[in-house]
Amino acid sequence: MARFHVQLSHFPKDPVVVQFDLSSRASVLCEARDLGEPRELSRAARQNNRGVWLASLSNCITTEDPTGWREHCISGIVRLVAGAQMLETKSKPLIAIRDLESFDDFQQVEAVEKEVWGLADLDITPLTLAIATKEAGSIWLGAFDGDKLVGFAFAFLGIERGQLIVHSHMLAVLEPYRNLDLAYKLKLAQRERALGMRSNGVCVQELTWTFDPLQSRNAHLNFSKLGVVSDSYKVDFYGPETSSLLHRNRTDRLWVKWPIASRRVQQRLQGKTNRAEILDALSTLTPLIQFNGDGTPVGADLGAAVQRQRIAIEIPSDIAQVERKDPALALEWRLQTRCAFTEALKAGFFVVEFCRMIRGQQGPGVYLLEKGAVEEYVPELSRKAGGTR
Repeated sequence: MARFHVQLSHFPKDPVVVQFDLSSRASVLCEARDLGEPRELSRAARQNNRGVWLASLSNCITTEDPTGWREHCISGIVRLVAGAQMLETKSKPLIAIRDLESFDDFQQVEAVEKEVWGLADLDITPLTLAIATKEAGSIWLGAFDGDKLVGFAFAFLGIERGQLIVHSHMLAVLEPYRNLDLAYKLKLAQRERALGMRSNGVCVQELTWTFDPLQSRNAHLNFSKLGVVSDSYKVDFYGPETSSLLHRNRTDRLWVKWPIASRRVQQRLQGKTNRAEILDALSTLTPLIQFNGDGTPVGADLGAAVQRQRIAIEIPSDIAQVERKDPALALEWRLQTRCAFTEALKAGFFVVEFCRMIRGQQGPGVYLLEKGAVEEYVPELSRKAGGTR
């Protein structure tokens, strides 16, 4: 039995001792002076982001408590500073992000593609092509739980506007691992590899990729956490559909730019956002496409919208759920937002932000578009090809 002194909120000044039964890893006892026998805590401890463990004391003191401390303990929280790992019933897996290297690494890519996207063999990346692109300088990164590949990212060199770029073609994470922020970590690793690339003094300043603009989770990652921008919308980028069940509602994509050495991106990676400013701007706008109370998209006057400096476009918080329950409604969202994005970009707007908002059970997320040249908003994108570092 291990004993630790802890601080208890809403508790009198007497010291409290918490005991851990190391044999069961589940029993937690609490005792204090004049309380008599120790009382068992009502819940196992849980860990917060700083590694401080919390345990609810709501029922740890009996009604016979002679000191009258029970009411103080109802909402009490024990902060356990040491021995926290003893209480965790299921630890998070230790995931390593590294380059794909072996033949076995690349063989596992096929299994991840099939599980994440449900692709037919025809649409799976050929093993020989994956190995060849790796050898030719492409970036293949994997997230590994031990020897098991649980996520990967594939990017290759390209040319855009005469400038050397890296295009990220695929990123996938197995469903049981999606709460570990692996997509974000894989993107950071891509950025690190790209910043180290150079040829004859020319270095990579930009990554590009595409994503479905109706996927709010991806939009949040891309705009809010990574700091991408976009001035290009691709209609049916991979054709009307593919073999994947995730690609049955057309394959429209936003083509995004990630200026990896820019001030904007550096600030986002440091956790600095301008959410308050975004919400303030959105509060003055009538969305060009608005999420109605019944879940349908409602369009506003396009002519009036493009005369303004800013445009907002709302999307459902979970388009996958809409696709499962009402494919016709999902298609309506696709066609309405397709029209809004293409017309706005044609009128000189670009996509600069995405904000997740809660309004109702399926509240919308919302894109913010600004009028002007994206290079004026992110000066680093205006650098000419051939820049050195």
